[in-house]
Amino acid sequence: MTKQGLKMPDNFLWGGAVAAHQLEGGWQEGGKGVSIADVMLAGKNGVPRVVTDGVLPDGNYPNHRGIDFYHTYADDFKLFKEMGMKAFRTSIAWTRIFPNGDETEPNEEGLQFYDDMFDALIENGIEPVITLSHFEMPYHLVTEYGGWRNRKLIDFFVRFAEVVFDRYKNKVKYWMTFNEINNQTSWKDPHPMLQNSALKDYSEDEAQELMYLASHHEMVASALATKVAHEINPEMQVGCMIAMNPVYPASSNPKDILFAERAMQTRYYWGDVQANGKYPNWLLKMWEHKGFNIGVTEEDKEILAKYTCDYIGFSYYMSWTVSDTGDEWLEYDETTNHGDNPFLKQSDWGWQIDPVGLRYAMNWMWDRWQKPQFIVENGFGAYDKKDENGEVHDDYRISYFQNHISEMEKAVVLDGVELYGYCPWGVIDLVSASTGEMAKRYGFIYVDLDDMGEGSGERSKKDSFNWYQKLVKSDGVDLYNNED
Repeated sequence: MTKQGLKMPDNFLWGGAVAAHQLEGGWQEGGKGVSIADVMLAGKNGVPRVVTDGVLPDGNYPNHRGIDFYHTYADDFKLFKEMGMKAFRTSIAWTRIFPNGDETEPNEEGLQFYDDMFDALIENGIEPVITLSHFEMPYHLVTEYGGWRNRKLIDFFVRFAEVVFDRYKNKVKYWMTFNEINNQTSWKDPHPMLQNSALKDYSEDEAQELMYLASHHEMVASALATKVAHEINPEMQVGCMIAMNPVYPASSNPKDILFAERAMQTRYYWGDVQANGKYPNWLLKMWEHKGFNIGVTEEDKEILAKYTCDYIGFSYYMSWTVSDTGDEWLEYDETTNHGDNPFLKQSDWGWQIDPVGLRYAMNWMWDRWQKPQFIVENGFGAYDKKDENGEVHDDYRISYFQNHISEMEKAVVLDGVELYGYCPWGVIDLVSASTGEMAKRYGFIYVDLDDMGEGSGERSKKDSFNWYQKLVKSDGVDLYNNED
């Protein structure tokens, strides 16, 4: 008997995902301003990226060039159509619309660029799925306002959101506000604090409180943006977007189990606020215990309660384990309490590969938030190599997707979780957000560029391209077509 997947519902959106700053390039074209991503030097596996004070003339900034998608998107979309993609998740670079972030009038060249890009997508039968802020907010808002610690950014963000919602109201249905907003759980790491909330130049003692303060302002801004979207076009769907990484107890010790539950509560309280419209009691108690002044007003509470998200967008890459620390407050330090699971293998970047965790996570979120879901990132970064014929045989990537999609299909078909679509990360090779490498490749489409941006930029199909093409055509049934 031939091994098969489960057929997904009609109109399921099989697609792919990227972010503007990781592939567009053209960082000074069309009136674009300097973003956070534009001041991040290249790193590599095990070597963090360095943020510079402005753009240095001799610095290696991989996001400046990306894969030149700014000029190649029309041809890239033809490849996407050939693969059968129904949806394409990307972001609008805030600095193309408001170069500094605090202007009163938008940049028409930037608006026209996305008009043209969305038109090209739609002409190819591909639904745009758009994130407003994906690690690329204006750097000016960091240096002049202190980032999201400043409530003024709420107004700047809502202005940006209103402009693009109105401009693309008949072209884009699916939106998300802040990409992986909960990555700030690792608040001891300055990298996500800058990318997520534009926070830098703070002391270690104030980092945690600042993270919660900035996150509160972001969630109020997200709720207000949702309000504006529904006023402009009631058919628009505005989702939150979280990085879903299940946290398991390291053992069956009840103390480990309890601590793992608090770790999950800590990582996903952003979803509680954006989906349920209020802060959980355990968090309010913790803020009181630590003396944090987050400044949640009665008006804020009303806004959060009234304008909740329409769906849960999420990324899924890995899981990890935690152990009890003996702290009666169960405070979770993600930077240090982050264990390996002996039952799981890891990628070359140390990311634990856990397909079953995807089904678990989808059920956990469905039970907790009762909102439709949208997988907008899932993928396998690897060192892809061309053979003597110039081909990439990425069976390891196909295997990764088979195992994860199988669990996704079970969550939908067997468990009844409502899911809009599946957009695997890096449908085309692009610059890694965490390391700035091109060597960490995710795509079904190979891009001939190295870590220094050297190469022809030529696109070519990997084996996974043909596999995904058959999968999409069968609506999920032909999951194991490479084993024929």
